[in-house]
Amino acid sequence: MFENVLFQSASKLLSDDISNGRLPGSLLFAGPYASGKLSCALEFARVLSCLNKGDWQCQCQNCMQHKALVSQNVLLVGPGNRTLEIHAAKDTLLYQNVNNSAHLDSARYLYLRAVRKLTMRFSPVLWEGDDKLSKFSPVLQAINEELEKINPGRVIPDADELQKILDSVEKNCEKLENTYLYDSLPVQQIRNFSTWARLSSNNGKKVLIIENADCMAESARNALLKILEEPPEDTVFVLTTTNRGAILPTILSRVRTYSFFNRTKEQQQTVISRLFYYNNSTVKTNLPDSIVEFLQNYLPVKPDIVKAHAKSYFNAIAEGHVPDIPSIMADCRNFSPRVLFTLFLQGIVAVQSYLCTNPAGAECSVKILEKLRVINNNVNVFNQNPASALEQLTRDLMQINHLNGGVFRNNDE
Repeated sequence: MFENVLFQSASKLLSDDISNGRLPGSLLFAGPYASGKLSCALEFARVLSCLNKGDWQCQCQNCMQHKALVSQNVLLVGPGNRTLEIHAAKDTLLYQNVNNSAHLDSARYLYLRAVRKLTMRFSPVLWEGDDKLSKFSPVLQAINEELEKINPGRVIPDADELQKILDSVEKNCEKLENTYLYDSLPVQQIRNFSTWARLSSNNGKKVLIIENADCMAESARNALLKILEEPPEDTVFVLTTTNRGAILPTILSRVRTYSFFNRTKEQQQTVISRLFYYNNSTVKTNLPDSIVEFLQNYLPVKPDIVKAHAKSYFNAIAEGHVPDIPSIMADCRNFSPRVLFTLFLQGIVAVQSYLCTNPAGAECSVKILEKLRVINNNVNVFNQNPASALEQLTRDLMQINHLNGGVFRNNDE
């Protein structure tokens, strides 16, 4: 079991806990972005439902449903950028199909799973009572109809037809994620999945996966805490986070943490090669150093461009000028997807680091980082418009610079 969770000791700990009957009712997978937390959570759900020993090659009905991510015993909730993985999986499937590769079926599963990691978040169970349900339902239906054409057991269409199918799915997935997916888990969805979790199961354990569990408003955290205090017998909860410190201590006390770690460069390259069949012979370039770098190749704006704008933005403030926010928004495609805004803030973190070379500057750096944390939270949790967030950040940074005698200008770069 957990054969497809590579280079993470958490999978061994989970296997031991399952085998020895020590499994808790609520788990937290904590670790950096792209360290395999969601993959492990989905594999965990499959193992719990397997009618045999949980091996990845098992062909039992439960395992086949879990591999295709169509099991009714799993709910996946929470914000998350999935379109980059969908783009990468699309390229993999197209390449393997054109070359009639032995990896074609694996590429098909990779693609279907990438798409369904997004569409699973739009289960009617979660959205009951939400006005958005009727609006996104036609988009979701269109995606599912296209996926039917490439489901396992069906002959893959020819190259041109497959390209059209995948282009259509890609367009609708972007619409689904950018228009309808909440940036933080709504309290109504917690109430909805609480009802689902308390329904008895006739087919083994149910698993509720909450990705990015740190992205919740206070009301949602309190609602989650209430169900974790009285967990249903038939449902196991798996929370994931890149920031364990942002999880409420009262929630942490009710979950068992399994830690995930940054894999080495070589390990990450192995993951890229094994999942996406991406290697020097197929792309004629060197393998990226990390999974993050690999996926960022599929952003609509190159990370270097975003970080260059972050540097010019900060330098403008250092010189006492108001940055050209409309131009930044236009060049960065209004920071859609939101991961572009996170990259922009990371660029500011990098460019202001020179301040730490003296006591006065270090004091200002602490204040800057706190403002960046608040702005990031406002955009990614409370859905503030990035343009207004940048206007607010500009006022805050200019005030810090003014009150500290223009210390930002002490940049030797």
